[in-house]
Amino acid sequence: MVIDRQRVHNKLIFSFPCRFMCAQLPNQVLKSISIIDSPGILSGEKQRISRGYDFCHVLQWFAERVDRIILLFDAHKLDISDEFSEAIKAFRGQDDKIRVVLNKADQVDTQQLMRVYGALMWSLGKVINTPEVLRVYIGSFWAQPLQNTENRKLFEAEAQDLFQDIQNLPQKATVRKLNDLIKRSRLAKVHAYIISYLKKEMPSVFGKENKKKELISKLPEIYRQLQQEYQISPGDFPEVKKMQEQLENYDFTKFHSLKPKLIEAVDNMLANKVAYLMTLVTQEERSMPTQKVQGGAFDGTTAGPFDHGYGEGAKEGADEEEWIVAKDKPTYDEIFYTLSPVNGRISGANAKKDMLTSKLPNSVLGKIWKLADCDNDGMLDEEEFALAKHLIKIKLEGYELPNSLPIHLVPPSHRKNIKESFEYT
Repeated sequence: MVIDRQRVHNKLIFSFPCRFMCAQLPNQVLKSISIIDSPGILSGEKQRISRGYDFCHVLQWFAERVDRIILLFDAHKLDISDEFSEAIKAFRGQDDKIRVVLNKADQVDTQQLMRVYGALMWSLGKVINTPEVLRVYIGSFWAQPLQNTENRKLFEAEAQDLFQDIQNLPQKATVRKLNDLIKRSRLAKVHAYIISYLKKEMPSVFGKENKKKELISKLPEIYRQLQQEYQISPGDFPEVKKMQEQLENYDFTKFHSLKPKLIEAVDNMLANKVAYLMTLVTQEERSMPTQKVQGGAFDGTTAGPFDHGYGEGAKEGADEEEWIVAKDKPTYDEIFYTLSPVNGRISGANAKKDMLTSKLPNSVLGKIWKLADCDNDGMLDEEEFALAKHLIKIKLEGYELPNSLPIHLVPPSHRKNIKESFEYT
């Protein structure tokens, strides 16, 4: 039985769009970047029969076009399945885009975390062949209370580094596209050299099929010969095995001969026009305001005692304008007066000490602070502190935090300012 591999491959690729889903959300972050979330990695028999399309080929297509690739691992589940290994290999050539996240690291203690980190680096080293060590961000990248707080400062610093890396992507997008243009141009040149060599070696009448098989088997040797003849870097050549598979589907006698003028045009573009474009990009960056991702995780929680914060969503609240926090305020007042208030206010540092007892990550507490500090003075009065404690309570109960305070959560003494602000707007 003869199987047309190219036909099967095309069928698997073309079935992917039927499974691709898109969503538009009213989120400021998505005005700057688009996020592509791959489906979960399968293992065992499922990975062979459940996809219905060439998963790794689709990943490779996206990897060539995105600005950042993030590999996500859970600290308590590090096994790299066969499919995950093949998926990572599909990112070859895009190593500079890859970042690794070791998530839920609060579920292990410090000693275990060191072992987990070492095991992760060892496992990745077997599937990612790069001389540079991959950047691994360690933390708890979800909005649940930390199970282990001994590495809290490490998690916060790592989260901030990851956010900054993502936030700066728009600035680097143009340079990335230019680099991609350079890579594709050099690859096109190499392909021209390869196919023209194969055409030249083919007999004019008899023995074409046997010669074709011989040339395909000798492809590594042909690569080395072309490298020496045209002074080409080995990294510019396509993967040998993949190229051999592709060449089996073509008639070498129908390939085009080398056209030196076209090669010269590509060389001129790479040597002169790309350099000119790079100069224009540099000038534009200096004259235009800095482009960064805004909103969500990157939106203004750095003003309070917490370094950063994220967390979106809205909690369904009551329609009435009665202050919903009032019923629990006496309990919160008792805590408030143990935190050394001065002139009816406690400092951010003192408030932070109490808020940290919730074990919520700084990312969540930073947003709670932003919501509770209604007058943005960097301190909390007793109503603002009660509001902060209430927001911590509803978060621990599993509700999402609002993006802005609905009227039933605004402290009574601050409602006048809020209403005047709305009227002015």
